Amino acid sequence: MSYFNELAYQYIDGEWLTGSGSWDIIDINPYNGEKLSSITVATSLEVDRAYRAAESAQRAWAATGAYERRAVLSRAVDVVEEQYEAIVGAIVDELGGTRVKAEYEVRLCQELLRAAAGQALRPMARLLPSPVDGKENRVHRVPVGVIGVISAFNFPLLVTMKSVAPALALGNAVVVKPHQRAPIVGGGLVARIFEEAGLPAGLLNVVVTDSAEIGDAFIAHPVPRVISFTGSDRVGRHIAATASGLFKRVVLELSGNSALVVLADADIDYAVQAAVFSRFLYQGQVGMAANRILVDRAVEAEFTERFTAAVAGLRTGDPRDPDTRIGPVISAVQAEALTALVDQAIADGAMALVRGRTRGNLVEPTVLTRLPENSPLLVQEIFGPVALLVPFDGEEEAVRIVNDSPYGLSGAVHTRDVERGVRFARRIVSGMFHVNDSTVQDDPLVAFGGEKMSGMGRLNGEAAVEAFTTQKWISIQHGRTSFPL
Repeated sequence: MSYFNELAYQYIDGEWLTGSGSWDIIDINPYNGEKLSSITVATSLEVDRAYRAAESAQRAWAATGAYERRAVLSRAVDVVEEQYEAIVGAIVDELGGTRVKAEYEVRLCQELLRAAAGQALRPMARLLPSPVDGKENRVHRVPVGVIGVISAFNFPLLVTMKSVAPALALGNAVVVKPHQRAPIVGGGLVARIFEEAGLPAGLLNVVVTDSAEIGDAFIAHPVPRVISFTGSDRVGRHIAATASGLFKRVVLELSGNSALVVLADADIDYAVQAAVFSRFLYQGQVGMAANRILVDRAVEAEFTERFTAAVAGLRTGDPRDPDTRIGPVISAVQAEALTALVDQAIADGAMALVRGRTRGNLVEPTVLTRLPENSPLLVQEIFGPVALLVPFDGEEEAVRIVNDSPYGLSGAVHTRDVERGVRFARRIVSGMFHVNDSTVQDDPLVAFGGEKMSGMGRLNGEAAVEAFTTQKWISIQHGRTSFPL
C-alpha cells in the first residue's frame, strides 16, 4: 500500500481537494531522488476555508459526549495498527528514516493516541470554596476552539499527533500545515487516519503550502486561538511575535543543543550505547539529539575508544535495508551544510576521530574532539550525524559547560549513583533531563518542552490540557448578596 498518490491533496472539510496555487510542492525520496508525489499548494483562500470549516465543526464537537470523542481516538489507534507496515514504509521513503527510526516513531504515536483517548474522559470542572455565604464556584475547562499546527519534517507523524490528538480529545478542531518535506506523513496520512476512524468532517483539515505563497496567513488568521509550532528557534521567534500581537497563545517546540554527560563512575559500555543512540538516531536530525557528549577526563580515554569504535561500525546506506543505521539527511542542501561545518571545524583546530564521507544525501558519521572553547559548534544545534566529544574535570565544570548554551531542551547524565544523577539533573537549565538513559525521550503522560531558546509551553499529558483548553469561572449565588450600593 502506498499513500503518496492518493493523499497528495489538500484535506478541507472532509474533502480531498487540489490547491488553487500556481506551483507544486514536489515530494522527493531523500535517498534515491525518486519523485513520490506532486501537490499543488494551497493559497490563503484554502487556508481561510480550512479555518472556517474547523470553526463551524468545532461547536458541535465540543458539545459531543466525552465517550464519543474517546471512541474516535481509540479507533485511530486501531487504524495505525492495521496500517502499521504501510506507515513505516512511508516514513522510510519520505523522510529517509531507517526502519528502526520509523518503528520508534509509530510506536510512540500509538501510545500518544491511547493517552489522548483517555484525556477525553478527564474531569473538566472543579468546585471551589468561596468566602461568601451561599456562593458556589464552578471552574470549567473548555476547549479554546481552533488550533493551528505547524509541524516539522523529522518526526512528522508524532509531532503532528502531539498536538492534533489531545486537541481533538478535548473538544477542539485543528488545521495542520505540514512541513514541505513531509506533506504526506505529517499531513495527509494524519487526515486519513482520523477520516477512517470516523472523525466528523471539518474537525481536522490539512493545508499543504509554503510561507512564500501565504505569508503569515496561517498564523494571523482570526480563527485559531492557539498556534502550535515545532521547528527552528528562528522561525519560532517570528511566530511568537506575530501571534502575541494578535493575543494568540503559542506552544513552541524549538531547537536544541542537548548534552549527554558521562561522569567518572558511569557504566561505560552502557553510556556508549546511550550516546550512540542519542546522537545518531535519524541521522542526528532530532531536536533532543546529544549535540555534545561530555566525558570526565578520568574515563575519557576508555569512553572515547569504545565510542569511536561503535560509531565507525554504523552502516550508512539505503534506509530500507534492515542493517542500515544511518540513512540520508533530508536534502542536498543539508548534506552540503554539514560537510562545510565539519571542514570548518577541522580548519579551526578540531580533531576528527571518525571522519565520514558525504555521498549525495548520505552523510557518514563524524566524531570531533579538541574543539576550541569558542567554537560555534558548541553552542548551536547540529542537525546531522556529527558528534562532539568534550572532556571535563569534575561535576562543577560539567554543569557549567552544559548550561553554557542558549538552548535548554533535553539532556542526560550517566552515573552509578542514581541520586547523584538526580542532583546533577536539577542543576541543569532544561525542560527535560534524564538519568542513565538517552537524551531522546518522549512519554505521552509527561510534560514535553524546553527552556531558553528551546521553546515556550509544554505538550503531553496535563500540559496538553493547559495548552488546548481555557478556564471559565461560573459562580452561583444560592442566597441573596447584600450589595453596598
